[in-house]
Formats: sequence, structure tokens, C-alpha cells
Amino acid sequence: MVDVKNVLVLGAGLMGSGIAQVSLMAGYNVILVDIKDEFVDRGYAKIEEGMKKLEAKGALGGVTAADIMVKCTKSIDLASAVKNVDMVIEAVIEKMDIKKQVCKTTMDNGPSHVIFATNTSTMSITEIGKDSGAPDRVCGMHFFNPVPLMRCIEVIKGANTSDDTFNTAMDFAGKLPCLRGQRYIAPVLKDRPGFIVNRMNAPVIIYLHWAFDEADKRGIQWERLDADAGGKMPMPPCVLTDFTGIDTNFHIMNYYKETLSPDFEPGKVIKELNEKGDLGPKTGKGFYDWSQGRDSIMEKIKKAEPAGIFDLNTIFAIMLNEGCRILDEGISSGFKVIDDANMAGMNAPGPFGAGKKNYEAWAKVLNDLADKTGKEYFRPIDLMKSGEFLKMRK
Repeated sequence: MVDVKNVLVLGAGLMGSGIAQVSLMAGYNVILVDIKDEFVDRGYAKIEEGMKKLEAKGALGGVTAADIMVKCTKSIDLASAVKNVDMVIEAVIEKMDIKKQVCKTTMDNGPSHVIFATNTSTMSITEIGKDSGAPDRVCGMHFFNPVPLMRCIEVIKGANTSDDTFNTAMDFAGKLPCLRGQRYIAPVLKDRPGFIVNRMNAPVIIYLHWAFDEADKRGIQWERLDADAGGKMPMPPCVLTDFTGIDTNFHIMNYYKETLSPDFEPGKVIKELNEKGDLGPKTGKGFYDWSQGRDSIMEKIKKAEPAGIFDLNTIFAIMLNEGCRILDEGISSGFKVIDDANMAGMNAPGPFGAGKKNYEAWAKVLNDLADKTGKEYFRPIDLMKSGEFLKMRK
């Protein structure tokens, strides 16, 4: 395995600066790289600010923020900066051509052992590394936002990733600290859309889009639909979709429509909001008018009569079925990894704990849902409805 000492983080935005911060806290030398000085300076300042806050709380183990920041250097020239690094973690814009380009630049200019780890949340690791000249040294390392606080890191093996690269990435990820609980590293054994956590939650969005359209058709207010969550979700569906960004939600669904199933076609309500430019808090309006503030919206939801359109039981049934697909496709070795990854990446329990006792009833729920919505993707797969997944704990 490569002995990682020098790390280059490519992309100094929110994710990149978070990755750089935890890498520095783990004791690595870090080069922060972006395309403009102002981007690098902004990212560096964000890291420094985070370190100073931790120092003030006595959370840096006796060293100062200045002691740590001396190990962080800046650059806007990837080809030159990569010459003596052991690992590059890429957190640039989600565009395949750019990711492939920076991957090739890394392999063309870095040492013969350098590993390129992409933080993509959706794109194919195999495709990113395919034309790099060293696809065996390319893997995925998917962090969750905010990086210092969210425990999960998914390490993904592309079709050409060597065992040595994968094991080095697993080892490196396991050394990165987390400020809230124990860091959890989920091994992703196959390069498939959404990996583990995002993949398991993806078809829930099909259900929510159906619920949005159903409420719209019946003239039901959004707060009544959100009241169906009964306060048991961190954010109810309309609030969550607004916060994620209507445009982001729309693009995610189109991506899964192309890569998983036509049943991921975005719903009518989401299409209309996206076209109007009502994208959530960032534009002031989405499902809700955010000028009145979040507290006011949540109070309205609390007082609303539930619409009776969607329920959490169905969400767990959908997640269990998708979790079984993840097992069936060989993406994960066992359902404990899937449940643990969901808790570490989403701060929410996975479906297998409850699914062990409820899979037969949930299979019926899913068949009824497929009939009701016309979405065949909801049909329970054999591994789920037979209960055979129970043999695949680890």
C-alpha cells in the first residue's frame, strides 16, 4: 500500500475545504488547489476559521490552529502542485469532462504511485479514470456535507481500481477525524449510480414526486402534505426538497432516469417549479415562501391537518427494496454495512432493522404502491420478498 503523507485537495469550495480540514487534522501535509487565487484564498480562510474555533474549544489536542495551518499550502497550478503528492482528492464541479481532465493531469504529472480519489456523489468512477493512463489508481471517496461533522465516507471501487488503491483509500479515510461521533467508512464494492447511501434513498424521491402531484391534483396545501410526516422526519418532504434545491432534485431525478429506470422521470410539480425558477430558499420561494422564515413555515406545518397521502412505513419499504437491490448487484457485502452507512451519512436509521420482521407486509405495500402510481420500479425484488437478504448480514 502507498504510504500517504502528502495530500492534494482539488477544489476549495465547501466540500474541498472540509476535506482539507480533516486531512490537516489527521496530520497530513495538504496542498489546496483551485483555478483562481481568490477561490483558494477563500477556502484557506474557511479552514483557518474552523481550526481557530476548534482551538478555542480545546479540541485540537494541545496544538494550535497555527501549528496545523503551517502544513497547508496553496496553488492554482495542478500540474506543478501534484509532482510530490501521494493522493489527490478531487472535489470539483460535477461535470464528467472536467473530472476526466483533472484526473489525466494528475496521472501525467504526479509520481508513479499517486492515487486519484474523486468525491463525486453520482458519476462513474470507471469512466472518470478510463482515459487517465492509470485507471488502476483511480477510486471514489464520497464525503457527506459538512465533512468535519458527517461520519460517513464511502470508498468506491471502480471496474479498474486495484486492490492496493482501494485498500490505501480505505486506510486513509479511516484516519480522518470526525467532530461528531466515530468516523464510518463504507466499502462500495461496485461502481453503480448513487453508490450506497444516495442509491438507497433515490427511489423515495419517486414516491415524493408522486405525493407532490397527488396533493396538487387534489388542491391540498403543502403544509398538509408535510404534516403527514408527523414530525418524525428531520425535515418533512416539501421543506426538504426546498432546502436541497428544486433544481438539484430535478437534475438528480433525470440522472437516475438515464442510469437506473425511466420511472425516475421528474413529477409535474417539480418540473413546473424548476421552469418557473422557484427553487427553494436560495430564490426566496419553492413549495413555500421563504421570506416568512423557516420557523413560521414549520409552525404552519405543525398546526396543519395531515393530508393522508404518504406515510413513513412506505418510505421504509421502498428503502428496504432498494437496499436489497444494492446487495443483489454486489455493491455492498452485507446489509449491516448499508444500515450503518445510512445512519452515518444521513443521521437516519437504515431499513433492515425493521425490515427483518416486516418484509412480507412491506412487499404487499410495494405491490399496492406500484399499482397505485404506475411505477413498476416499486415492485419488490425476489431477494426482498423471499427474505433471502436475511442471510446477507455481513
